[in-house]
Amino acid sequence: MERNASSEEEVDVNNSFIDPQAEDRELKGQLLRKYSGYLGSLKQEFMKKRKKGKLPKEARQQLLDWWTRHYKWPYPSEAQKLALAEATGLDQKQINNWFINQRKRHWKPSEDMQFVVMDAGHPHYYMDHVLGNPFPMDISPAPALL
Repeated sequence: MERNASSEEEVDVNNSFIDPQAEDRELKGQLLRKYSGYLGSLKQEFMKKRKKGKLPKEARQQLLDWWTRHYKWPYPSEAQKLALAEATGLDQKQINNWFINQRKRHWKPSEDMQFVVMDAGHPHYYMDHVLGNPFPMDISPAPALL
């Protein structure tokens, strides 16, 4: 009789046994149903932020040409940035980042320029001295705006 009791216990244990994989699949399904919209938007956000690599060669060349013409004061005005963005097909954030990186990596202002940088009264020092330039992205702001 004890033998029957132990076999009954085994049966009870086996009947109450729950497959952990099935439980995991069920939980995963519930979570996906509940949070799928949120996960989808997160995935899109991560895809956006993925590094896109180098800028197109033609765009880089146009930015370098502007840089070369304005090496003494490589701070384009907002109007110039818009013109550069239109000419290169880049967005303004890419233009801004390119100039920030280029100045940080390759620009060594002269001693005179370092003082001008600190003087808020001369934000377009060099640009004000480059008149009659044939490049539309090199146009200085109107004197009335200064």
